[in-house]
Amino acid sequence: MIPAPPIPRGPLAHVNPVAKLGAALLIAFPLILTIDVVSAAVALLLEIPLLLAAGVDARTFWRRTAPVWIAAPLAAVTIALYGEPSGTVHFEWLLVRVSDGSLALAAATCLRILALALPGVVLFATVDPTDLADGLAQRVRLPARFVLGALGGMRLVGLLFDDWRELELARRARGVADTGRVRRVLGMAFALVVLALRRGATLATSMEARGFGSDRARTWARRSPWGAREWMLLAIGLGISLTAVAVAVATGAWNFILGPS
Repeated sequence: MIPAPPIPRGPLAHVNPVAKLGAALLIAFPLILTIDVVSAAVALLLEIPLLLAAGVDARTFWRRTAPVWIAAPLAAVTIALYGEPSGTVHFEWLLVRVSDGSLALAAATCLRILALALPGVVLFATVDPTDLADGLAQRVRLPARFVLGALGGMRLVGLLFDDWRELELARRARGVADTGRVRRVLGMAFALVVLALRRGATLATSMEARGFGSDRARTWARRSPWGAREWMLLAIGLGISLTAVAVAVATGAWNFILGPS
């Protein structure tokens, strides 16, 4: 018997998912307009209490955010080696040129990726897809047909992993998985795509037969609550953005990437 997942606990664990999405977007918006160390560092520092209040345990946090911690340093190394040089050049070999400018840009890129990705990953770690769909339809007023279709697709994502495991076990049982690993992976991927298309068509037909494609106004089994906690989370996200921008502008570090070069 598979143990039930732990119940998320924390001040933000049960906040409306739409508010979490809005807060993540508010934090990300100014960071995509600039590449500088100050704004990214300030935003990342102010995000720490928000991450702690998300109700995610340490194991889940590191497992969910591991790709971010890997991608940020790798991007920084690439920028440091191949970024546009400026200032003093410390090392040069073929296409590699490490300078003061490329190092500063690498540090800003690393912090920027962390500040952009961590809030979204951590805040959505405790989001149930059904709650998110309820919020998008009831609060953001997105078309119910689109929301329910996306929800059905998200619910099938977990089945893809089970299908892949079953395909692998079936091929091993037939003795065709011992050699030709690349060919085996390509064959399994093709089979998985075919299976996903068939299952998607079946799901679409069944949902259409049950009236999910109707243009009439729908009723919802569960209400999507919205109150002071949601407004407070949005205010926190806006405050983090404004503070990061203000500090960057005040220190002269603001580097508007859409401005004239």
